Amino acid sequence: MRSTVDNSTLFISVSPGNSLQTLSQKEISYLYDGSQSELYEIFKQCSLAVLNSGSEIDSVSELTKLHSDFDIKVIQQERGIKLELVNSPSQAFVDGQMIKGIKEHLFAVLRDIVFIHAVLYKTHDLDSNSADKNTDTVFNILRNAGVLIPQQDPSLIVCWGGHSIAREEYDYTKNIGYQLGLRGLNICTGCGPGAMKGPMKGAAVAHAKQRNAAGRYVGLSEPGIIAAESPNPLVNELVILPDIEKRLESFVRFGHGIIVFPGGVGTAEEIFYLLALLLHPSNTGQTIPLIFTAPTTSANYFKKIDQFIVLLLGEGVRSLYQIIIDDSESVAQSMSSAMAEVKAQRQRSKDAYFFNWSLTVPLALQQPFFPSHENMANLNLHRNQSAFDLAVNMRAMFSGLVAGNVKAEGLAAIDLHGPYQITGDAALLKALDDLLEDFVAIGRMKINSQHYRPCYQIIG
Repeated sequence: MRSTVDNSTLFISVSPGNSLQTLSQKEISYLYDGSQSELYEIFKQCSLAVLNSGSEIDSVSELTKLHSDFDIKVIQQERGIKLELVNSPSQAFVDGQMIKGIKEHLFAVLRDIVFIHAVLYKTHDLDSNSADKNTDTVFNILRNAGVLIPQQDPSLIVCWGGHSIAREEYDYTKNIGYQLGLRGLNICTGCGPGAMKGPMKGAAVAHAKQRNAAGRYVGLSEPGIIAAESPNPLVNELVILPDIEKRLESFVRFGHGIIVFPGGVGTAEEIFYLLALLLHPSNTGQTIPLIFTAPTTSANYFKKIDQFIVLLLGEGVRSLYQIIIDDSESVAQSMSSAMAEVKAQRQRSKDAYFFNWSLTVPLALQQPFFPSHENMANLNLHRNQSAFDLAVNMRAMFSGLVAGNVKAEGLAAIDLHGPYQITGDAALLKALDDLLEDFVAIGRMKINSQHYRPCYQIIG
């Protein structure tokens, strides 16, 4: 990689140091053409977010206003491509050179936002109404990013949780990551701040103490999220999936166990996505260890989540997860022990360790949910349906609230049409309202919770 800085114009030229070094002339042409298309604006937003790595801003509009003079262009050359940036955030540089990790993330944005659409989508049938073809899309994107590593035993622990959490919760996530790292386990998160950063930071220290130089800190995001939430500096493998549904499928096929920390509506979406999968009859034999954990001061969070889940999906759902409060060592021991069960299940199903092909992800959980006001109002949030169907609809509802909180298109829709109107079963809506009010009261919706404006209204 190389970069040059012209201090008089704040002009920066950056060349890749990864797989984008070896492109054919046709691929270079596709890549350049893609950067000139409708993809450009989201490519620019995501690039700006990456250059602001470590920022605590979770608003696309605020970040864009702060750096209104920023620009980025893909330059086509005979020997490859380079990026030209104007007025990049100064925190991305040290002594005039772009920080290596940020440079890697910047070209991950180019690879996943532009290259995936401009090259892979042109040359392969990657999007479809077929569940199998959608899974192939996820596989191809992960493989293209180089994160699927064969011949390694299960060890990748997915950590979900809020980007806006209290200090004590953040420290607890670090302790969990530390205990996981001591046991040789690796970390995968949504790549942002808060509960997505803490486990990586703790694991990095533990890996260093164990002289484990191959520690993995994988961040999986999607354009609407990463444009609002900059990736944290610990991420050493970044993948940006085209939409939230492919991101969620990547987590469950790529990871080997899942730990959930306290969070907001994004964490609730992830919980209901996974519960829907585990409730699907075809996944009865799947081994996906799932632990909910928090420090003692936040024990009430999972008490409420547990009550809400059981109200919606029935008592039997409790068999799908453990709740462990304020015991990071027990969480890590439990997850470490479960890796042997995951390995045995993959062997029985003759499945790969690096990608869970045998897991059934139905089309209902693959097709992107567009959170328009009409779609949000029409969601079936009644209990006169199967637990699987209700979990699918609750996942979509929480996904809409994520859009209304942080995504550019969701924020614009709220500004134009007002809050989403949520209707459904009276008892369900009361429990939902209580849960969301709690999220708002303790600042789980936004980092800057003092200025939070609810993006929803419960109509019951």
